[in-house]
Amino acid sequence: MTKKISAKTLKKSFFTWFFWNGCSQQAESMLGMAFGQAMAPVIDELYDKKEDKAAALKRHITLFNTESQVGSICNGIVCGLEEANANGECTPELISSVKVALIGPTSAIGDSLWVATIIPILLTISLSISQASESTAWLGPVLYMIVYPLGTCALSWYLFKLGYKSGLEGIQGFMGSKLSSLTDTMTVLGLIVVGALTASFVNVYLPIQIVRDVFDATTGTLLENQVIFNANNVVNAIFPKILPLGLTLVVYYLYSKKRWSPMKLMGLILALACLFTFVGYLTGVYA
Repeated sequence: MTKKISAKTLKKSFFTWFFWNGCSQQAESMLGMAFGQAMAPVIDELYDKKEDKAAALKRHITLFNTESQVGSICNGIVCGLEEANANGECTPELISSVKVALIGPTSAIGDSLWVATIIPILLTISLSISQASESTAWLGPVLYMIVYPLGTCALSWYLFKLGYKSGLEGIQGFMGSKLSSLTDTMTVLGLIVVGALTASFVNVYLPIQIVRDVFDATTGTLLENQVIFNANNVVNAIFPKILPLGLTLVVYYLYSKKRWSPMKLMGLILALACLFTFVGYLTGVYA
C-alpha cells in the first residue's frame, strides 16, 4: 500500500515550522531542532515502527540553517523525500545530502529576496504613508502589521507546497544553472532598494555656517545676519546625500566588521546628534 502524507499533516508540519522555526536556534544545530519538530507529524504518519521513527527524527535534528521564509521550500522537499523513502523509492542518505545541499541556495536567495528586498520595500511604503500626514500616520504601522505576517505566510506556504510537489525533479531545477543568476539579480535589487531607502529616510545635516552683516552698496543698507557660507549646502552641491551615505556605511562597518551591538550603535548616533546640535548653536544655525 502506497503511503501518502495527508493535507492535515502537511499543514501541521508547515505551521509548526512557520511559527516556531527560531525558538530552538542555537550554535550546535542552528535550526535543526525546529526542523525535526516540524517533521515530527510527517514522520509519525509515514512510519509504523518505532525504530524507523527514531531514525527519521535523528536525521532531522542535525545541523540545518536557512532563511526561514524562503527556506520553507526545504521542508516541502524533505516531506516529499520522506514520503518516497517510506515507499521504498528513496534512501535516508539521499535525504540528509539534499538537506545539506539546500542550505546555501535557500539562504542566499532568502536573504536577497526577502530580507534585503521585500521587507525594505514594505518598510519604505509604510514609512512614506506615516510621514505623509499626521492624521493618517497610524496607517503605516497598521499596514506593515497586516501585510508582513500575511505576506510571509502566503509566500512560505506556496514555497512549501511547491517543494513537496516538485520532489527530486524540483531539486534538480532548483540547483540548476539559473540559481546563480537569480541570486545575483536579487542581490543587486536588494542593494538598490537599500540604497534608495538610505537616501530617502536617513537624514544627516551638517550645522556649520558663517553669518555676517553685509553692506549692500546698491541700496546703501546694512543687511544683518546674512549666511555667506553653509557647509551643508556646499557638501550636498558637490555630492548630494553623501552624509547619509557616509553614516550608513560607518554603521554597517561597525555592525558587520567590528561586531558592535545595536545599542552601542544607537548610542553613537545619539552622541553624534548631540555634538552636531551643539555645533549648530555655536555657529548660529539653530539660533
